[in-house]
Amino acid sequence: MSESLQTEQITERLAQIEGWRHEDDRLKKAFSFSTFRDAMAFLVRLSYEAEQQDHHPEIFNCYNQVDIALNTHDVGGKVTDKDFALAVAIDDVA
Repeated sequence: MSESLQTEQITERLAQIEGWRHEDDRLKKAFSFSTFRDAMAFLVRLSYEAEQQDHHPEIFNCYNQVDIALNTHDVGGKVTDKDFALAVAIDDVA
C-alpha cells in the first residue's frame, strides 16, 4: 500500500516535473491542444498508461482543453508516489 507524502516532499518533487501543482490534496495540470481530436487522442494514449499502472486520474475535457487531477484513493485521497509516477507518464504522452 502507498503512503501519503508530506507537503515538503510534494513541493520538492513538483520542482522536478513542469507545470504540475499541488492543490486540494491533488496533483493538477492543465493541457491545451490544437483541436478536440488532438485532445481526445491524448486521452486515449493516457488511458493505456493509467491502465498499465492501475492508477486512474480525474479528467475534465472541454474541446481542446484537458485538466488532470491525481490522488490516491487507498490513502484517503492524498498524494503518493503513484501520483508522481503517473504524472511523469502523462507528460511523456503529451
